[in-house]
Amino acid sequence: MQQSSYKTIETPCEGLFKDKGSKFFAFAYPIDTAAQAKPLIDSLRKEHHGARHLCWAYKLGYSGSEYRTNDDGEPANTAGKPILGQIDAFGLTNILLCVVRYFGGTLLGVGGLIQAYKEAAREALSAAHIVERSIEKHFTINCKYSLQTTVNQILKQHNARVISQSFNQSCRLTCAIPITHAESFLASITNYQLQITNGKGEDIHKQNQDCHCEQREAIYTE
Repeated sequence: MQQSSYKTIETPCEGLFKDKGSKFFAFAYPIDTAAQAKPLIDSLRKEHHGARHLCWAYKLGYSGSEYRTNDDGEPANTAGKPILGQIDAFGLTNILLCVVRYFGGTLLGVGGLIQAYKEAAREALSAAHIVERSIEKHFTINCKYSLQTTVNQILKQHNARVISQSFNQSCRLTCAIPITHAESFLASITNYQLQITNGKGEDIHKQNQDCHCEQREAIYTE
């Protein structure tokens, strides 16, 4: 069965765990790409320049297939991995979770570190507003004004969400279609003999000079 939604956090959130004098401050952020993680990590490092460690993990993609962890000098797999484990435990993706440690003077040992980073991450996620979002595909449609009513009817039938539109020599609109409706949407366009192109601009269906539709890769939105 095709996956139609995923869970993430709506806004940044924080948590705190203390053990034997050490303080573990956790910060979670919603992100869409790996490139968004670095400036957030860098900002935390500047803000907490006196901290001993800044460990983190992120997970991306509606299937959660892209992930990365960092122990930032802690013993291997004692920080990043338990942080990622909590992301998995909450069933989340498209999220960055960082834990900043201020050393309290007492060594916690491998087991203690794993538990501390796990609990700090859990505290942050327990405070999060978790949302479920639909997986969608984007399409850009160009058509003559005479076909605008027909196109609007097709969009309505497939629960489309119009993102933007412009009216010049022709009508151009970008819409988001739930991924579960994408195939039937393309079939409906074919029935009206409207042109479909893929991301490379290559024709998928019969060309019609009055209207064409460009398909983009799946994205994730509310």
